Amino acid sequence: MEKTLEPQLRTILLVDDDVDTRQLTKMFLNNFGYEVEATNSAGEALSRFNPSIHHLVLTDNSMPGMTGGEMAQVIKQRSPATPVVMCSGNPPNDCSSIDVVIKKPTYLLAIKDAIDKLLAAK
Repeated sequence: MEKTLEPQLRTILLVDDDVDTRQLTKMFLNNFGYEVEATNSAGEALSRFNPSIHHLVLTDNSMPGMTGGEMAQVIKQRSPATPVVMCSGNPPNDCSSIDVVIKKPTYLLAIKDAIDKLLAAK
């Protein structure tokens, strides 16, 4: 009996303190076959981040406590191969830990396209 391989589900860790943006982005990416784990803060995201589960991190920058840029630095220290996409109206000056920066306002398709390209390379 032949075994068919299921396509590997890609999991995204989504970090945004705006509940509407977080829910809309999660639903949008779910419709394209991505599994999305959503958090509302960088601190919570770092406590959940697991490079063997999360294939990519999608974050905002301006959040209470720790910024998305600061979180990206920690993510890259833990897992240099994990891509980080930032979608922000106020990106940090130092984007060295961020693979793609998308300036808000933007379209959700632009975010999906950036994610598709980064994950296709993996």
